[in-house]
Amino acid sequence: MVKEGYWYGLPLVLAGGLVLGFGLFGSERFFLFAAAFILIFALLVLNFFRDPDRTIPTGSGVIVSPADGRVVEVREETERERPRVRISIFMSPLNVHVNRSPIAGIIQDVTYRKGSYHMASEPLASVENEQNVFTVMSDADEVVVRQIAGVLARRIVFWKRPGDRIERGERVGMIKFGSRVDILVSPEVNLCVQVGHRVRAGSSIIGIGRPSTT
Repeated sequence: MVKEGYWYGLPLVLAGGLVLGFGLFGSERFFLFAAAFILIFALLVLNFFRDPDRTIPTGSGVIVSPADGRVVEVREETERERPRVRISIFMSPLNVHVNRSPIAGIIQDVTYRKGSYHMASEPLASVENEQNVFTVMSDADEVVVRQIAGVLARRIVFWKRPGDRIERGERVGMIKFGSRVDILVSPEVNLCVQVGHRVRAGSSIIGIGRPSTT
């Protein structure tokens, strides 16, 4: 579990236990119902912050999904005056929220942008919503990833810095309580996913790009 989960979940567990104590010793049914509600909510919150291990695919040129969720859009666009193919992944509150690096390489830059809070499944979210954008450069190509906030998720976490060396599938951050992650790849990449596919961060192959020379 991600450490942030304990900050959110443990206070709820303690509160639920306290209310349950009032109910048991005071024989008040209201406290028992309230305790049950609080404890169920605590379990849901803790579930949001789970962080399972993943088997990372091997092979030169492999690009893995940066997020768990459902592919909601695949389209061509321009990023920094370069043609790109954008794959948008919608993360529901039931998905794992930890994000991973799609390739091994060096983080070139990290840019945080304030914005709106459209529904994360809407196309406008990629353009107008609050987001954190980072670029990973390998010796073969570069991949851009956008962590995008939604209606519920307004807290983007990123644990790396420009210049950091990261491995394919390495944990890089999270978006609390679900949202959207875009990955922008070269048009030369052979995509392995399409709209409607469900993917898992670090283990699902998004596409195959140019092979690494190292």
